[in-house]
Amino acid sequence: MHRLVPFVHVADVQASLGFYALLGFEAADVLKDGGVAFWALARSGTAEIMLARASGAIDAGQQAVLFYMYSNDVAGLRRHLLASGVRDGGAYIGKSEPHHGPNMVFAISHPPHMPRGELRVTDLDGYVILVGQLG
Repeated sequence: MHRLVPFVHVADVQASLGFYALLGFEAADVLKDGGVAFWALARSGTAEIMLARASGAIDAGQQAVLFYMYSNDVAGLRRHLLASGVRDGGAYIGKSEPHHGPNMVFAISHPPHMPRGELRVTDLDGYVILVGQLG
């Protein structure tokens, strides 16, 4: 193996591309049927993610995967996400609360493995994205 690219089922490929653009990703390839995107590859530097339209409803509670990304400025990224309309989830206390859901960014935490800061984000389908700041 020399590379791994997450392949994620989403409710709306175009909307998900818009969300991941907030994280710095750009559409590298989009396949459409009848003008509606059903698959896309998005890229940010060497990071990639594939998005495909799900054939059924996405159950955020059943997402058994999370994505870990790195940023040089998690505080700046959090401000950018909030300014772009991503909802503020406040402090994450280790479990989801009833008011938590998709399209949310939480307060920056500073766990021992990431003392410069770690940001928890949920995308439009409820997938969890953790963003750490190294150095």
